[in-house]
Amino acid sequence: MAINLDSLSPAELQALIKSAEAQMQAARKNHIQEVRTKIEGLLKSAGLTIDEVYPRRGGQGSKGPKAAVAPKYRNPENPAQTWSGRGKRPLWFSEALKKKGVTADSMLIGSAATKPAPAKKVAPKATKKGPAKKPAKK
Repeated sequence: MAINLDSLSPAELQALIKSAEAQMQAARKNHIQEVRTKIEGLLKSAGLTIDEVYPRRGGQGSKGPKAAVAPKYRNPENPAQTWSGRGKRPLWFSEALKKKGVTADSMLIGSAATKPAPAKKVAPKATKKGPAKKPAKK
């Protein structure tokens, strides 16, 4: 069934393209159905299921939605705003860090900002020592 494309008008070519695309989609659906039937037959004869042959990500079955992460940081100006420390920094967090004297540690929930600061220990003064003496050889 050879078609002389040179003799067709643009409208006829467009109709031919649409017809060919519809035929191609139908052929693809039939091919997929045939392959599925063959796979199901092989699995049934082997006594297996598709999940045994191709396990899903995450092991046996889905474990459901992930639990929410507890907040780690709190906005000092608006305590209702919190951040878990994961993902992109919220705007309030970035703006607070620009202020003098504000650090990420000071915005930690249960941080030193909310608890009294422990007394600082003074380190003993270092004394200058001479080189270590080597034991005498016998």
